[in-house]
Amino acid sequence: MTATSRSFEDLVAEAEAASVDGWDFSWFEGRATEERPSWRYARAMAERLARASAALDIQTGGGEVLASAPRLPPLTATTEGWPPNVAKATALLHPRGAVVVASPEDAPLPFADEAFDLVTSRHPVHTDWAEIARVLRPGGTYFSQQVGPASVFELVEYFLGPQPEDVRNGRHPDRARTAAEAAGLDIVDLRSERLRIEFYDIGAVVHFLRKVIWMVPGFTVDQYGPQLRPLHEQIEAQGPFVAHSTRFLIEARKQGA
Repeated sequence: MTATSRSFEDLVAEAEAASVDGWDFSWFEGRATEERPSWRYARAMAERLARASAALDIQTGGGEVLASAPRLPPLTATTEGWPPNVAKATALLHPRGAVVVASPEDAPLPFADEAFDLVTSRHPVHTDWAEIARVLRPGGTYFSQQVGPASVFELVEYFLGPQPEDVRNGRHPDRARTAAEAAGLDIVDLRSERLRIEFYDIGAVVHFLRKVIWMVPGFTVDQYGPQLRPLHEQIEAQGPFVAHSTRFLIEARKQGA
């Protein structure tokens, strides 16, 4: 039985029961697709890790992206704020010699000044540029793939209605450039892409909104049931719900030797 031949209730119940720990998106196989940025962040990050002596991965999630690197530096540390992800990252990364530190996303980084020559982060919820500059050694690099402006807003605005421009552009790469430079970092690379997403059934929508919690804050099936059922019927009648993610890659270097 395919997902699209199943009832609304079955699809939603399955999505509600699925684990949302970590950043493993294998649950979506056959249920949703998303284009990937052309720069291949995980591979590019691995190349930089192979050359680093001390690295920090901020907001590592379940550690899946960092663990995909064939080689980690002799000193590798990570931070993560969500307890289930801390446990998952610890189990995955400790055998590789990496330290996982439980730290809230908006807290100062719990490390000494100039401790790292490489800091990385994939899809950080919050970027504290002053703290990144503080823990980087002179000449050290920050390398990050971030969510861009109005990402997946076709879905966000389906549930929340039209959003103001300051919300739509809150993650604009130009703002990241300005903040990085104000913290004393030089921009080495900055590029962005808009990427197609397709949701093939309502279960994929529910799982996505449960997992990526900042899209529709406080999302629950009970609260948004009146919007979910018509969306299920739309997908059944017209095919996948199409949205677009935006991503930008930023690489910045701390001034100095």
